[in-house]
Amino acid sequence: MNHADLPTPEFAKNMKLIGHSDQGGRPDGVQLMVNKGFAITGHMFSKGFSVIDVREPRYPRPVNYVPAPPNTWNIHLQTHDDLLLVINAKDMFAAAEFQDETEYYKGKIGKKVGTADQTRERDWTAGMSVYDISNPAEPRQISFMPVEGGGIHRLWYTGGRWAYASVLLDGFTDYIFMTIDMADPANPKESGRFWLPGMNAAAGEMPGESEARAGLHHAIIHGDTAYGAWRDAGLVMIDVADRANPALITRRNWSPPFGGGTHNCLPLPDRDLLVVLDEAVLDNCADGIKHIWMFDIREPTNPVSISTFPVPDEADYVNKGGHFGPHNLYENRPDGLVSDQLIFSTYQNAGIRVTDISDPFRPREVAAFVPPTPERLIDQRPNRPLVIQNCDVWVSKEGIVYANDYNGGLYILEYQG
Repeated sequence: MNHADLPTPEFAKNMKLIGHSDQGGRPDGVQLMVNKGFAITGHMFSKGFSVIDVREPRYPRPVNYVPAPPNTWNIHLQTHDDLLLVINAKDMFAAAEFQDETEYYKGKIGKKVGTADQTRERDWTAGMSVYDISNPAEPRQISFMPVEGGGIHRLWYTGGRWAYASVLLDGFTDYIFMTIDMADPANPKESGRFWLPGMNAAAGEMPGESEARAGLHHAIIHGDTAYGAWRDAGLVMIDVADRANPALITRRNWSPPFGGGTHNCLPLPDRDLLVVLDEAVLDNCADGIKHIWMFDIREPTNPVSISTFPVPDEADYVNKGGHFGPHNLYENRPDGLVSDQLIFSTYQNAGIRVTDISDPFRPREVAAFVPPTPERLIDQRPNRPLVIQNCDVWVSKEGIVYANDYNGGLYILEYQG
C-alpha cells in the first residue's frame, strides 16, 4: 500500500498508523504472531493462515497463504524460534448451529457440537499442526498431533519442551487444559489433562444445567503455574510442576454478578500481579460492560482483585454496532516487548488501547487507536454489522504495534507514548 493511501483512523492518541495490509485479500485475522520480520495470522472466515512480510513495517507485503483442511479452523497459532504451532478444530462460525453467535457463548458447547456424547459425524480435522519456520515465508509442516473431538482452541508455546492447549475432547462438555510434550517437534505427544469437576460427562460426572460457558479459553504459563481463563467460570490457577498430572491451586469466579467470558490471564511475576481480561461476546453490550481486572497474586492461593482498567468513553461505542469491550491482550511474548508497566489490549469496536499500570490501583490509558470502518464485510454470518472488531495485538521490542481485525486487515502502528 502506498504510504499516502493509509486509512484515516476514527480516533488516535499517542499511536501513529504507519502501515496497513489486506493480507492478500483475506483481511480477517484472529491470532497474530511476528517471527523474524514476518507476521503470521490465523483467519476467522478465510480459512487457513497467512504470512505477511513486515520487515519494512511501512510497506507490509503478503507472501504466503496456507489453506486449512475442509470445515476446519486455524484461527490460533504460536511461534517461537523456528517453530509454528497451529490449531485445527471444527470451524464453529461456519456451522449452522452457531450462525446466531449467542449460541456459541452459552451452555455446553460439547453438547451442541456432539462431542460430549459422541453423536456427531466428523467432517473436520482436530489437533495441532507443527511447522518448521526457519524461513517464515515458507512454513513447512513437520508433524500433526491428532485429538479425538472438536479440536484445539488455543495454544501457549514459548519454546522448550512443553506446549499447552485448550482442547474439546470426546466425552467432555467444553474445552479442558492439556499439556503437550514437544521434546521431539516431529512427534508431539499429549502428557496430562486438567478439567473442572462436572466436565467429564463420559465418566459420569454431572454437569449443572447452567447456561454459562464453563470451558477453558487458554492458559498462560509462567514457571510451574498455568493461569487459566475459564470463560464464565473465571480464573483457574493450575500447578503444572508435574506436567503429566496438573493440579488445582485455586479458582476465582466473579460471574455473576459480572458477565463472564474470561479470556486472558497474564502474570506479571516480578510484581506479583495478574492482568485478567473478560471478553465482550455479544453485540451492543448485551452481556454487560466487560472489564480488564488487576489482581494481586502475592498469595497464590488467594488472588485479590484490586482495580479495573478505564473503559473507553470518547465515543458511544455501546451503540456503535458489533462488540464493544475487551477481546485480547498482548501476552508479553519473549521475542517481542516484555513489559509489566504497559498493557496493550484490543477493545473490538473501540480499537487498540494502551494502559499504564505503574500504579496497579489506578490503571491509566496512555494511548489508543480506532481504525476506520472496514471496506467490506468478510464475516459471512447473518446480520453482522460493518464495524471494526479489533481482535489481536502483538508488540515489538521497539514499540511497533501490529493489530488485526475480523474484517479490516493488518494495522501497523508506532506507539508514541
